[in-house]
Amino acid sequence: MQTKQALTILSALAQESRLAVYRLLIEHAPDGLAASAIAEKLGLANATLSFHLKELSHAGLVTSQQSGRFIYYAPVIEAMNDLIGYLTDHCCSQNESVCDVASTSCQTASPRLSATAQRRRKVS
Repeated sequence: MQTKQALTILSALAQESRLAVYRLLIEHAPDGLAASAIAEKLGLANATLSFHLKELSHAGLVTSQQSGRFIYYAPVIEAMNDLIGYLTDHCCSQNESVCDVASTSCQTASPRLSATAQRRRKVS
């Protein structure tokens, strides 16, 4: 992941309604929800929801698929995993004693950290 892509994703999530939409979609992964169900669950007007879904889609965080007269939105899990990997790529590279190697996201995001975590587990 490049810095510009990470900033686009973080910017998209840096708004209360968009973050709520993304979190709701994560709860319903991988199938997602119809736009009408999202609007109902979060109490958002259709026009407002449409704007937020467009922003999340532009950032690569959600996909949409039409089925009949409904449009279903689903989270792109890989995009979030890539972001977490980007953010934790150099986790503990300077000071391993500071990092919480028990963190699952840190372990899965960085192979170097996973090797460190494995060494620590053997010592424990």
